[in-house]
Amino acid sequence: MHVLDLFKLDGKTALVTGCTRGIGRAMAAALAQAGADIIGVSRTLRPGASDVELDVTTAGRRFSAYSCDLGRRGDVYALVENVNAAHAAVDILVNNAGIILRKPAAEHPDDYWDDVLNANLNAPWILSREFGKRMLERGAGKIIFTASLLTFQGGITVPGYAASKGAVGQLVKALANEWAGRGVQVNAIAPGYIATDNTTALREDPVRGPAILSRIPAGRWGEPADLQGATVFLASQASDYVSGAILTVDGGWMGR
Repeated sequence: MHVLDLFKLDGKTALVTGCTRGIGRAMAAALAQAGADIIGVSRTLRPGASDVELDVTTAGRRFSAYSCDLGRRGDVYALVENVNAAHAAVDILVNNAGIILRKPAAEHPDDYWDDVLNANLNAPWILSREFGKRMLERGAGKIIFTASLLTFQGGITVPGYAASKGAVGQLVKALANEWAGRGVQVNAIAPGYIATDNTTALREDPVRGPAILSRIPAGRWGEPADLQGATVFLASQASDYVSGAILTVDGGWMGR
């Protein structure tokens, strides 16, 4: 087999949460370009009405749209049931969706904490367990989490987000420990500071924006497209011996 063939995803189906914009849209587009059909999940997603669907179909792949509020546990279980009823298999699960709510820790309300943990940790856990058990039955599968620099660092004014992303890093390792020997690889990508809706406030902050930029060795904020290569790698045969890894795509931030 030619080495580039290891990155092909022909015949695979990938479910990508939070797929309508930013990093999730870039991930879905990359997986489609590599050959996978895409099951897109987002709270506001509607069939035939999204840019990500156009990305996927332009690449010659099928796109199935599902609307789901991942912060509501009942909706998450309904998603699993509907997807399993309509699709033979989910070969690749990308747990990308997440939210961030900012307020100093001493003022951080319970509803902020609960909303962030439900979307960023509880929903990915349920999806990984439910789709993962079917991967284990088949003896093959790929699960990719979107982690964060705050998987390693504490951040400022985002205690719920930092806690959720720290937990994601440990969940990746816990699942990898149990499933690597059964043909299912579980890994994460930790993006650096990427120019998305989630980072608009930071980029526009007259103090923190320049401070962050000055600390990035690459000398720029990342773009969603910077995550595409890592996504295809972790979704493909090329990463069959990679398990429990958290791959930073951060312009060198963590090495500074």
